[in-house]
Amino acid sequence: MSKYLLAYRGGGMPESAEDQARVMAAWGEWFGRLGGAVADPGNPTSGSRTIASDGRVSNGTPSITGYSIISADSLDAAVSLAKDCPVLSSGASIEVLETVDVM
Repeated sequence: MSKYLLAYRGGGMPESAEDQARVMAAWGEWFGRLGGAVADPGNPTSGSRTIASDGRVSNGTPSITGYSIISADSLDAAVSLAKDCPVLSSGASIEVLETVDVM
């Protein structure tokens, strides 16, 4: 079984306390359905800096707004699990990347 990085792009944070509670409940339900496939539930991201190959550091606009890591038997299986992610309902997209265990 391999691990897959779910990189979230876009979407938005709920504004009202009621919407926040609804969104958090949806995430809890989704993680519950995934069960043991959740390797790291992840977090939203904010702020970024980019380091160039010559060592220059620049402020950037994050292209990834959050992440999770799941385990699945294949890339297609990981994509299938990701299709129900609540972040999609806020207009975000998900890039599913297979990780390579080298360490």
